[in-house]
Amino acid sequence: MALLIILITCFMIILATSQPCQNPDDFVAATSPGHIIIGGLFAIHEKMLSSEDYPRRPQIQKCVGFEISVFLQTLAMIHSIEMINNSTLLSGVKLGYEIYDTCTEVTVAMAATLRFLSKFNCSKETVEFKCDYSSYMPRVKAVIGSGYSEITMAVSRMLNLQLMPQVGYESTAEILSDKIRFPSFLRTVPSDFHQIKAMAHLIQKSGWNWIGIITTDDDYGRLALNTFIIQAEANNVCIAFKEVLPAFLSDNTIEVRINQILEKIILEAQVNVIVVFLRQFHVFDLFNKAIEMNINKMWIASDNWSTATKITTIPNVKNIGKVVGFTFRRGNISSFHSFLQNLHLLPSDSNKLLHEYAIHLSACTYVKNTDLSQCIFNHSQRTLVYKANTAIERNFFMRNDFLRDYAEPGLIHSIQLAVFALGYAIRDLCQARDCQKPNAFQPWELLGVLKNVTFTDGGNSFHFDAHGDLNTGYDVVLWKEISGHMTVTKMAEYDLQNDVFVIPDQETKNEFRNLKQIRSKCSKECSPGQMKKTTRSQHICCYECENCPENHYSNQTDMPHCLLCNNETHWAPVRSTMCFEKEVEYLNWNDSLAILLLILSLLGIIFVLVVGIIFTRNLNTPVVKSSGGLRICYVILLCHFLNFASTSFFIGEPQDFTCKTRQTLFGVSFTLCISCILTKSLKILLAFSFDPKLQKFLKFLYKPILIIFTCTGIQVVICTLWLIFAAPTVEVNVSLPRVIILECEEGSILAFGTMLGYIAILAFICFIFAFKGRKLPENYNEAKFITFGMLIYFIAWITFIPIYATTFGKYVPAVEIIVILISNYGILCCTFFPKCYVIICKQDINTKSAFLKMIYSYSSHSVSSIAVSHASLDSMNGNVTMTNLSSSGKSATWQKSKDLQAQAFAHTRRENTTSVSKTLPRKRISSI
Repeated sequence: MALLIILITCFMIILATSQPCQNPDDFVAATSPGHIIIGGLFAIHEKMLSSEDYPRRPQIQKCVGFEISVFLQTLAMIHSIEMINNSTLLSGVKLGYEIYDTCTEVTVAMAATLRFLSKFNCSKETVEFKCDYSSYMPRVKAVIGSGYSEITMAVSRMLNLQLMPQVGYESTAEILSDKIRFPSFLRTVPSDFHQIKAMAHLIQKSGWNWIGIITTDDDYGRLALNTFIIQAEANNVCIAFKEVLPAFLSDNTIEVRINQILEKIILEAQVNVIVVFLRQFHVFDLFNKAIEMNINKMWIASDNWSTATKITTIPNVKNIGKVVGFTFRRGNISSFHSFLQNLHLLPSDSNKLLHEYAIHLSACTYVKNTDLSQCIFNHSQRTLVYKANTAIERNFFMRNDFLRDYAEPGLIHSIQLAVFALGYAIRDLCQARDCQKPNAFQPWELLGVLKNVTFTDGGNSFHFDAHGDLNTGYDVVLWKEISGHMTVTKMAEYDLQNDVFVIPDQETKNEFRNLKQIRSKCSKECSPGQMKKTTRSQHICCYECENCPENHYSNQTDMPHCLLCNNETHWAPVRSTMCFEKEVEYLNWNDSLAILLLILSLLGIIFVLVVGIIFTRNLNTPVVKSSGGLRICYVILLCHFLNFASTSFFIGEPQDFTCKTRQTLFGVSFTLCISCILTKSLKILLAFSFDPKLQKFLKFLYKPILIIFTCTGIQVVICTLWLIFAAPTVEVNVSLPRVIILECEEGSILAFGTMLGYIAILAFICFIFAFKGRKLPENYNEAKFITFGMLIYFIAWITFIPIYATTFGKYVPAVEIIVILISNYGILCCTFFPKCYVIICKQDINTKSAFLKMIYSYSSHSVSSIAVSHASLDSMNGNVTMTNLSSSGKSATWQKSKDLQAQAFAHTRRENTTSVSKTLPRKRISSI
């Protein structure tokens, strides 16, 4: 029986060397009569048979390479038209069809288009030239197809002449949305712009940035490549290589180019993701060769081949790696499956494609379903059939179920929508016309209605947008091996309007996450805390990683630059992934340095209290009396107490009150202290000065209360003006990288400097007076110790100025505290500690008699010095030289000096014993 079938099959075969078609009817693939004829263009065969490299005669050759998937698309159009004819949509009006095979060639498609445009009911196949085709009546009213954008563009330009509606079901080139160039073209699928945008989004979402792309060398491929480059750049995706294959199988260089492309893929080892915009026959050859070369990559499939059973059934196709693709949104095609199940072949059918399929199928009787498509394709490369017999028909019915596996749901649904759109538009147009008459309307009238028609399918409503596109969206599919067979499974849906992937369940989410495990990057990704560093010679996706500098951070991988922290409130270390809030710092009470300084201040206060107690208990002793009296001592001790206490205002969180108080308290109290010491220095100098002129000046100057109040009052005025016009305030210092310093801003450096400068002037005057009285009686000589105290003050504050100017941070107040303590301790120790030492340890000299004796000794020495000075002066005035003195002259001079000494001694003793001398009336002599 099998042998009989093979013999019958061979008998019905016309060899590949047969002559081309003799008349236009031989060119028609399938036809059916009707009141309104719709044309169809499908690339059922992959190429025209020719033994020459290029055509030498203008004739249409026979086509070879029967494609099952496109054959099914043709059946989908026929089925959809039959559904309308069997429905009440067009009551009394029957749709017919005239379908042509383009053989994947633009020239063949244009030949078919000429027949579409030929005049209706004309004895000759003629296309009339007219200036106005408004009343021209062609053979068909509309055209569906073709599949490939390259062919569709050529056909559309011809159909534009008569504005004949052309509805595409697979042509997705973005340029076809241009209604200026393609005014009569509409389509039931989205533009490639959306598909490419979705691809770039998927690539970016999966973490890939170094990819390759392969396209065809035609309008479709070049437009897709240009759009993809734009979208890739927008999503920070880089294209490592761009390869182009010849668009048609008739090009003999395809195999060579495929080998070159695969070698390039092997060399680009870091490229593991490849976007493929090719036709099915390109991908079939590419994958077969890739399997031979053991190439395993991640392939991104366009809608052309993402669900092609011809490719999923390639032996060992699982070895090429993973495939994720985009396909048109699926609809309900169950009625089409039923149509295929009940498909029959009758001798009267004018469907040459069905007959050819039956012949090829009978030749592959013993081939299993998975290899059947390739068997038919290979058989069609060698033979051409146009007739069948009963034996072939019987075998045809035995293998009907095979067709369901090769039906691509997205494309089938798109063809159904194209036919339904025309059907609904014809219904609207025929409501006021008798469409059973061939001249009821012209194609351009149908186009106007078609652009605005709203139609339904499966309960869903559809309409064309302003660009003539039907944006139904995409399904994202993943190839998975199930039970040893490669199966196309739906992963997600792509929402065009919102540019998002709609993931239905957790399992699909896991599959999306698994895609991220595939690495396709030029460089190792930069971890958080780093940024990408590129050079001009490098691609933006090829880079080195550089650590984020201080106060910058990055919290994601592969960030192009580090983000700057808010310097005022936050900071970040080198290679940081986040910003840290700056710690607010000031000289806190629990700081070790602050505690030490507080202890020193407290110790100073204790010393002040102890000295006060000692002086109070020894109130009537000569040492205490010679210190200027208890009042002056108490005032000075109070000033020291306030100075030590003022240091506490430099510690703790700064407040406006503490900022204003600490400087003014120190300035006024320290000025009062220096003013008191200044009066003591004047008093000492006045008590022991024997120069009449100097005594007269000192008597005029010495006004203790006036001096103290005047000197202190000036400082009070300075501080008051300071507080009124530029008072110190709390400042938040954010200049430091990691901390915020709360500090007192002095308000006016000029005022601050004036306050300190004024104290320094008083201290300098005090130092001068004290220095002049440095040779007073040793045990009561305050002037010498005042001199030391002032020197300590000057050294401390001269050192303070550069340190204060260069120090920053929370320890700036500590610098001023230290200077205050040093100067305060220096003056306290030099002023009171020697006297305390005498009071406690040398009580024998702290008596009135010892005091008088010391004064007598100093006075004797001073009088002798004065006498000698006067004698020398008198001798000079008398023009008597020391070298020429006679013995009588020497005796007279010595006697005069002796008299002066006796007078001075008597005068000094009388002044000291009565304490009512004219030099210091009713006041005691004070000394350091």
